[in-house]
Amino acid sequence: MTDERKYHDDEVERIFELASNTAETGRPVLSGDAGLTLAEIQDVGREVGMEPGRIAEAALAIDSRAGVLARERFLGMPITAGRRLDLPRDLTDREWEILVGDLRETFGARGHVVSHGGIREWSNGNLQVFSEPTATGHRLRMRTLKGTAKAAVSIGTAGLVIGVALSTLFFFEDLGRAAMVIPTLMTLAGAGTLAANMLRLPRWARRREEQMEYIAGRATALLAEPPPEDAPTPTETTFDT
Repeated sequence: MTDERKYHDDEVERIFELASNTAETGRPVLSGDAGLTLAEIQDVGREVGMEPGRIAEAALAIDSRAGVLARERFLGMPITAGRRLDLPRDLTDREWEILVGDLRETFGARGHVVSHGGIREWSNGNLQVFSEPTATGHRLRMRTLKGTAKAAVSIGTAGLVIGVALSTLFFFEDLGRAAMVIPTLMTLAGAGTLAANMLRLPRWARRREEQMEYIAGRATALLAEPPPEDAPTPTETTFDT
């Protein structure tokens, strides 16, 4: 078919990233072609052990364009990550159970499941995933907070500022090299902590957004088919899992 959807190099790379999200596979080397169809991408992925089904789900996530929620920042560093996906309909009980299984596998956590009214929630600490009604339909909303980020960045900043201040004071007071040891160590420790978080937090946020995009693709795949006519109505329950 001449009008079959073709994915550009950056989209193909993204599809492979999502498809390999929870699988121990290699990463295909792109050939630089002008575009690849889904079948061609699956053929390339198959060569390094990627499942065609995962690739198809990742392509659905790319096509659905799950909205990225704005990151909250602390001293310029991201401390939250989130995505939102509009759903064509509500999830059935079975579809929600399947999605919970995907969440557990993707995030490596059993989590806590709660259902009340038309809202379903899976959470693990600061990581929360909601299936909820909206004014126009339903949506999947995912959000997480790096709970230790503010404390780590604050400690690093304080160590750096205090260390520099003491180093400057001791230098002008000419207290000798021995007196400079403690402020120098404080400066280095504070700078090291800040540098580590400047590298770690953006990587953490990107990783979480990638995992959430994968979940969005799984939800899109589940809802690609209409629910059976005898699908059970969502029940109102609250339980630990």
